[in-house]
Amino acid sequence: MALHWEEVVVDSRDPIALGGWWLRALGWVEVGRDEDGFEIAPAEGAHPTLYFGHTDEEKVGKNRLHLDFVPDDQAAEVDRLLALGASRADIGQHDVPWVVLADPEGNEFCVLSAR
Repeated sequence: MALHWEEVVVDSRDPIALGGWWLRALGWVEVGRDEDGFEIAPAEGAHPTLYFGHTDEEKVGKNRLHLDFVPDDQAAEVDRLLALGASRADIGQHDVPWVVLADPEGNEFCVLSAR
């Protein structure tokens, strides 16, 4: 028996807007959209995908799960994401080599230093 990772689901007040933000942030492709959700992938047919589904609930507190990204140039990538509408997030990380940002709906993610 095999278990394959299909997608990560992100609850969102406005899944089309948030999915569009992540589409631009990651440079991925749109693979699906309807009135309740927006799905993006690294490439057509690639997995896992990110699916942004609708919820009426506000985000409260720190994420229980977050995404980490490794760019070629951490400082340049943080600047680019901030220019797209991300914000810096303080989740008590103190002095660490990664940068914690939040997307436009407040979902935290990390930009690690280059490997």
